[in-house]
Amino acid sequence: MDPTTPPTALDLKKDKGLTIEWADGSTSYYTIAHLRRLSPAADQKQLRKEMHTNPLAVLTQPRTNHQAPLTITHAELVGNYAIRFVFADGHASGIYSWAYLHAIDPIHTPPSEPGTSVPESRHTTDTPTPD
Repeated sequence: MDPTTPPTALDLKKDKGLTIEWADGSTSYYTIAHLRRLSPAADQKQLRKEMHTNPLAVLTQPRTNHQAPLTITHAELVGNYAIRFVFADGHASGIYSWAYLHAIDPIHTPPSEPGTSVPESRHTTDTPTPD
C-alpha cells in the first residue's frame, strides 16, 4: 500500500489515543504520549536528534505550567495528506502526514518511553488467523 494513501477511518479519543484504519485493512493505534513524543515539528526533530547523539541531553519542560494529563484538545485535517493536533501542553506545530504516521506506527517502532507500546492485538489486518 502507498503510505501516502489517506486512511479510511480516524477515531480520536482526546484523552487516550488515535486509531487509524488504513485502506489495506490494517489498523494502527497511537497513544497521545507517542504522538506528542514523536511530533514531526522541527524543534522536536532537533531535540530527538540531540538526545540520540548525546545521551546526557534532557527533555525540556513545556513552557506552560500545564499539570493535567497530556491530552489532545483539537485536531484538524491538513488537506488530503495529514492531520494536525493541538496538545493540552500547548504544542501545536507538528503536521503528521499519513506517510509519517505509517513510519511511527508503534507496532513497527520500538518504545523508548514507558506506556508508549501497543499490544500486538491492537494492530490488525483482515488476514484470518488459524484457530
